[in-house]
Amino acid sequence: MRPRFQHWLLHPKVTLAARLILGLVFIAAALPKMADPPAFAKAIWAYELFPAWSLHPLALGLPWLELICGLALCLGFWLRAAALWIGALLISFCLALAINLARHHPVDCGCFGASAPKTKAEQLTDMRWLILRDVGLLLLVVQVLLASTSRGIPRVDQTPESRK
Repeated sequence: MRPRFQHWLLHPKVTLAARLILGLVFIAAALPKMADPPAFAKAIWAYELFPAWSLHPLALGLPWLELICGLALCLGFWLRAAALWIGALLISFCLALAINLARHHPVDCGCFGASAPKTKAEQLTDMRWLILRDVGLLLLVVQVLLASTSRGIPRVDQTPESRK
């Protein structure tokens, strides 16, 4: 990376903004799921990717993972672990949406609770947008990981004399 771009990308204010956006999105996604686990279990079931025995553990555990990771990012602790978990979740969500999109099987993502009824075409279009949204959130995860990795590691453009 060019030094100027690297400096901007890894700037603490950019990292704070990325952390807060990610954290707040995942907190906002967790709360409706925690409030209505049966509805979230139905949303998971609609993907037709998970065995029946896994629905309840996923519906009960996943929102807590999202909440804890979101809070960790917002409050500034366990940053790498939280970002890695959120990255893994986002990749999983993208994969689940992409599989169902390839099957032309519309699903309500279940991200922020139930949504208004839509036609099959509208749902498939929404799924494309959701994948793009999740890819954008993944870019924020990458930024947080790069910024947390670069702490304490000298930048490439620095010489030992310039670090003093």
